[in-house]
Amino acid sequence: MTEHRVLVVDDDPQILRALRINLTAHGYHVLLAPDGGAALRAAADGHPDVVVLDLGLPDIDGVEVIEGLRGWSTVPIIVLSARTGAPETVRALDAGADDYVTKPFGMAELLARLRAAVRRAAVSTVDGEPIVDAGDFRVDLAAKKVVRADGTELHLTPTEWGVLELLVRHRGKLVGQRELLRAVWGPTYGTETNYLRVYLAQLRRKLEPEPSRPRHLITEPGMGYRFEA
Repeated sequence: MTEHRVLVVDDDPQILRALRINLTAHGYHVLLAPDGGAALRAAADGHPDVVVLDLGLPDIDGVEVIEGLRGWSTVPIIVLSARTGAPETVRALDAGADDYVTKPFGMAELLARLRAAVRRAAVSTVDGEPIVDAGDFRVDLAAKKVVRADGTELHLTPTEWGVLELLVRHRGKLVGQRELLRAVWGPTYGTETNYLRVYLAQLRRKLEPEPSRPRHLITEPGMGYRFEA
């Protein structure tokens, strides 16, 4: 099994030590950073497979670190923070985070979310998947990429791709909110509908000619979402 590299960013030495010990014991190669600046340098130098990030850092706000990473990387980011308010969650997700775990947290839950994040980011090697042409863009399920009609490739984060892929594979059919959350974020999810609102808004901004009047990513109020080619 491939050893995945995890970058843990937190200004609490005890949390850094605890996560280093636990994650190493579960087969991860662990990189540590005590602040935002060190995190950005470690991400550039160490090429982690996933980042676990505290928002309350001494030098740079965690959301700024997310934005900095998203400027050049699609690495999955799991926010780990004592900030529990919904606005904080949405702000971190809107900046490009893939998941959000509040302190205090259980190690089993964090490990499950790490596994889910790595799975979502994994590149499929299976050939023969269809290319779905939506007119304004094409979705290549085998290559895991989206290309505009003019040939320009669109940049999607792993979670954005996970949401789009599930909807495209069920094109024309309603995908329920709970089903979408559990398939993309993991089996412990089901009620975090704010995640879906954030990610569908991001996908519409990237894919729809008129994001406010979507033709491809359709909301069925109170039920779920549907992809129309």
